[in-house]
Amino acid sequence: MCGIAGTYRWPDGKVVADRLTDTLAHRGPDGSGRYGHPAGDGEVQLGHRRLSIIDLSETGAQPMVSDGLALTYNGELYNAPELRAELEKTGARFRGTSDTEVLLEAWRRWGTDCLPRLRGMFAFGIFDERTGELVLARDQLGIKPLFLLRRGGGLVFASELKALAAVTELRPDPSALVASLLYYWVPDSRCAFREAEKLQPGSWMRIRPDGRVERGQYWNLKDVAGEGRDRARAGELPDLAAIVEESTRRHLMSDVPVATFLSGGLDSSYLTALAARQQPGISAYTIGFRAEDAKFEAMPDDLRYARQVAQRFGVDLHEIEIAPNVLDLLPQMTYALDEPIGDPAAINTYLICQAAREAGVKVMLSGMGADELFAGYRKHLANTIALRYQRVPRPLRRGVSAAVDRLPVATSRRGFRSVRFAKRFLSFADLPEETAFRRSYTMYDQQELLALLDPDLAGTVDDVLTEHADVYEDNDLDDFVNRMCLGDARMFLPGLNLTYTDRSSMAASTEVRVPYVDVEVVKAAFAFPGDRKIVGRQGKAVLKEAATSILPREIVYRPKGLFSAPLRAWMSRDLAPLVREVINDGELVRSGFLRRDALRRLAAEDAAGQSDYSKHLWHVLTLEYWYRDATSGSGQSTRLTA
Repeated sequence: MCGIAGTYRWPDGKVVADRLTDTLAHRGPDGSGRYGHPAGDGEVQLGHRRLSIIDLSETGAQPMVSDGLALTYNGELYNAPELRAELEKTGARFRGTSDTEVLLEAWRRWGTDCLPRLRGMFAFGIFDERTGELVLARDQLGIKPLFLLRRGGGLVFASELKALAAVTELRPDPSALVASLLYYWVPDSRCAFREAEKLQPGSWMRIRPDGRVERGQYWNLKDVAGEGRDRARAGELPDLAAIVEESTRRHLMSDVPVATFLSGGLDSSYLTALAARQQPGISAYTIGFRAEDAKFEAMPDDLRYARQVAQRFGVDLHEIEIAPNVLDLLPQMTYALDEPIGDPAAINTYLICQAAREAGVKVMLSGMGADELFAGYRKHLANTIALRYQRVPRPLRRGVSAAVDRLPVATSRRGFRSVRFAKRFLSFADLPEETAFRRSYTMYDQQELLALLDPDLAGTVDDVLTEHADVYEDNDLDDFVNRMCLGDARMFLPGLNLTYTDRSSMAASTEVRVPYVDVEVVKAAFAFPGDRKIVGRQGKAVLKEAATSILPREIVYRPKGLFSAPLRAWMSRDLAPLVREVINDGELVRSGFLRRDALRRLAAEDAAGQSDYSKHLWHVLTLEYWYRDATSGSGQSTRLTA
């Protein structure tokens, strides 16, 4: 895992490329390199920061140059041994054992046709000295990031947005910030700065010396889901246990120590058990919270399940208490995350990876992705229950809603999770399918969002909501559960979970691998109909069935845990003064982007315990810090307009 950057026909390309690469030093503290070559009437410059994982020798150093091709690459190819053997049969010769060399030779032989053959996580830039063309590519599922900025016939690219911001002036994009308020993250289709963009998952871009640009898509989740539906109709159900085990085995490939996240939930427990089969005594890392915070938040005791798994499979468990100085960590994490992301799980990931790195561990396995692919979130079950709830007579539903609305979500001493869940459910249970699904996991409904924002942004709100509907409805699946899973895999997974995992882990110079977010696991996931994923009140039913081959039933069928943080406790104690400051005198309020009176109502209702707006307020803080950094010293107007 590394940091990559480069320029193509860009003024002062060498200086700019060095600055881009230096900004990414945390992604690759083990080495750095740069390559330059003429390109048309300009030049190309490729930069690299190395985190040595496979082939620790200099034969794995980058940028890698061989017979007219130059490659800067971030990622891991888990099918590199098979590709290497196939290429050797065609006459290719290898100096070392790195997957970087395999990728370079695969490109030489197959060009863009190699991309659908790659199994792993990757983003790379490859330059052909003979044609003067630069090609950028990103993995199928958006695990690894790639940002770019075009100007005239030139281009700069980097693994992180902060690198681009370090070399050219960027302006916040109000549509992306509106989207971040809705979702508490920026969708992969948008970028927090107007001038920049994200290369989309499963796609590539070629830029030629004359400035012409060609784009292509080599992999599409919608097509994969459709093929899976056809397999399910034909009764071709895959052996999920075997596929997950094989993916886990491949993801353990490394020349340095590998450990796992172990929350005590199904996903991480399953991976940890499978990994322990391959590497007895493997280390795992888990988190706990201060007792008073966990009690206030009414959080489940996940630690006891993690300990049970560790003891059963001989895992070396490291327990980390999360009691951060959030006032210090909040701005640090905002900088690390690149874009405004309001999920406090990013803090957990960073602190775990930091502890692992201090213990000499560079690679971690995460259970990320299983919930999205196998319908494991509460929202999936809640939306299926909502379909039945809508058949309840309307007068009775109105009575239930009125009664729940009067219940407090917290007192001064503790929170009530069941009341929070009930209020959340009733906020979307009567809505049409796409609207209900969106409302079940986003922060505001349309009117609430409009009330919070500058009135001039009303059209932008419409655009953001339309985009969600377009993505959700862009399929021909006849299965409600798999429609939700596809929507999550296209938006929620790359936009939030994979993004914060990449930035948080790399801020600690640690690589996180995600065995569930593997092309073969994804294909298998969509080959199961929705009634195999949600059975009764059990989500992820088919994955749980597979996991019983190795895990005890009390782990497989335990109540769902949370990889989150005690936000209500933090908001009522550590962060209360900061919330008041941001509401009364924050940059977003002073710029007119957010309305002070609407924020005050949110804070007042949250403080009174009538509603739970802790997540909303946390995201306002992250957005405020991000906006301050984005506009500091720029000399630009601080008013955001569409």
